[in-house]
Amino acid sequence: MAEREREGRVVGPDHLVAGRYRLDSKLGGGGMGAVWLAHDNRLGRSVAVKQVISTADLDPAAAEEIRRRALREGRVAAQLTHEHAISMYDVALHYGEPWLVMEHLPSRSLAQVMNAIDALPPYVVAQIGADVADALTAAHATGIVHRDVKPGNILIAERGNDAGVVKISDFGIARAKGDNDPSSVIIGTPAYFAPEVARGSDPTEASDVFSLGATLYTAIEGQPPFGYEADSIALLHRVARGEIIPPTRTGLLTDTLLTMLEPDPARRPTMIEARNRLAEVVLGPGGNPAMLRGRPIVSQDGTVPSWAQRSTPVDDQTRPRSSFMDQPLTMPATPRTGNTGSPTSWVAGALDRLTPKGDLPESTQEKVLAYAPMAMAVMAAVILVAFVVALVIAFLVA
Repeated sequence: MAEREREGRVVGPDHLVAGRYRLDSKLGGGGMGAVWLAHDNRLGRSVAVKQVISTADLDPAAAEEIRRRALREGRVAAQLTHEHAISMYDVALHYGEPWLVMEHLPSRSLAQVMNAIDALPPYVVAQIGADVADALTAAHATGIVHRDVKPGNILIAERGNDAGVVKISDFGIARAKGDNDPSSVIIGTPAYFAPEVARGSDPTEASDVFSLGATLYTAIEGQPPFGYEADSIALLHRVARGEIIPPTRTGLLTDTLLTMLEPDPARRPTMIEARNRLAEVVLGPGGNPAMLRGRPIVSQDGTVPSWAQRSTPVDDQTRPRSSFMDQPLTMPATPRTGNTGSPTSWVAGALDRLTPKGDLPESTQEKVLAYAPMAMAVMAAVILVAFVVALVIAFLVA
């Protein structure tokens, strides 16, 4: 690799991406890479840029597949234009690495707000839900499934005339309907999975409805519908069964949230039906949801909540109680030997965690639910082994 290309891969402030986007400061990060505030030198505006996934050290065919997929997903996300959705501007290739270029909204996420506020009132949460559901209704009409609706992906503008305006972000893993990635076992955040997704089914519009319902439930109740669990596999067991903790604070939103959290996707409302029911809580029966479009959220006294304004600081440090509320799915770490135990004992421990606890279910359906996480873990292992074998064969042939 040439010296110039090595330098091009070193990302930091003032770094120029694709000859156009000058990085300023890091806005955040996660499993899919860091998000940066940047300046678009061509159009003279601020943007948010995010590296989708690194193609470093991949063989040319695999790297080309990642670039092709990123461009496809960028085109899918760019089809959506809505007042309550972060716009996708561009998919830039920088030294072979795909970057998403999106609208920059000076904001705080609902996850950040929930780290500072124990619970939000149903009246405010209904507005957040109606706005997000309106954007997702437009997405579904375009054939886009979001696949990762959660508090961290709901942004609330914190300054200027837009203060209090809600937007759903991160369509970076969105897919056009029916365009699911066969190489992906499971993508998203377990605390907000729909039961069918936890059992291995492809995300659909109905699973977006469940994830939005789970997000709104969490904002009011102060905990996700399935509670807290540090172990992602154990959480998947709980989600796959679809047994939510009955809400106690949701008030007028109770019936709407319970229908959105229906374990059977066929019995859930569509996103447009969910939007209409959420809007009725704010506007009253027969209220037109379009009246909320583009408006900031307000408390019942008509003012933008203080926690939605920049003048009120929000602690970015995640509280212990919410440390597993918004994290993506992670599989167990690679087994190590030594004081941490042998690979054999690690595998035994992993199998023990995957095996359903308690009495064996009697019905076939319950057995399928109980063993779904184990089946997904085995599937992931098979795919990983196949990938390693393919790399070895490619290396030997070369």
